[in-house]
Amino acid sequence: MTNAIVVEDLRKRFDDVVALDGVDLEVEHGTVFGLLGPNGAGKTTAVRVLATVLPPDGGRAEVLGHDVVRDADRVRRRIGMAGQFAAVDPNLTGRENLEMVGVLSQLPRAAIVARAGELLERFQLSEAGDRPVRTYSGGMRRRLDIGASLVATPPVLFLDEPTTGLDLTSRNELWDMIRELVADGTTVLLTTQYLEEADQLASRIAVVDGGKVIANDTPTNLKAQLGSTVVEMTFADGAAAEHAATALAGTEATATDREGSDLRVSSDRGAKVLVEVLRRLDAAGIEPVTLAVREPSMDDVFLALTGRHVELGAEAGAA
Repeated sequence: MTNAIVVEDLRKRFDDVVALDGVDLEVEHGTVFGLLGPNGAGKTTAVRVLATVLPPDGGRAEVLGHDVVRDADRVRRRIGMAGQFAAVDPNLTGRENLEMVGVLSQLPRAAIVARAGELLERFQLSEAGDRPVRTYSGGMRRRLDIGASLVATPPVLFLDEPTTGLDLTSRNELWDMIRELVADGTTVLLTTQYLEEADQLASRIAVVDGGKVIANDTPTNLKAQLGSTVVEMTFADGAAAEHAATALAGTEATATDREGSDLRVSSDRGAKVLVEVLRRLDAAGIEPVTLAVREPSMDDVFLALTGRHVELGAEAGAA
């Protein structure tokens, strides 16, 4: 088997809302595959279909060679899933939560106890393992939630915006844990609205918008499409930014985007584009308030593909 997950022409709608409109994906074994998209783009719906929570209206999807509709029971036995919000019981201890999942997974009692202890240690929760989860921090709950999804040692793990609401330290800790899982052979499908997260973790990224995949490539290749240099400028107001955009029309830029008083120019001409930008602005008598030069980011990719910046927060509705 070349791919752990195969999705072809996947379709799903909720009344008049088209959540998935012919999605195609392939996820290689032992990799992190990132799904990016605006709120309501269809990311969570795709994960729910793959996890057999929702039936598709059309197309097909396979996980480890098993069809998510015809072989739903087999799929469920081979996957783990952690959603946008920790689903652990706050009144049980961390250890009791993990052991409860083991019982539900029909593991032998001795294996359940050993696995709970192993996961508490792996996710740095051993000292808190016998405390009620209601005393845990948000980061600890999230780590426990992901640990619970791994009790049955699934070869495929779905993480639906796993770091939502976490502080930077907790987020970085989870990133390290995800890398460790993949190093051990786990395949991870990650949905996220944190563009840096996808850039750091995923070996391949699909951008979904309006239920369709509008881009699918490595982070490096996606960023390279925008050129090698981004010049970001802020002006006194929107009128000045619009005046600057007009002055820069016709430059050898890959893209020019204006949002309010902000203007960004992308180019594959390296530092030469900065010289031309400054020359043209000076000739037009326009002076930016701030100016910065950097390499393209996933935020630039997202803006170029969808026409808007990512909006942080849970997805609207079921999409």
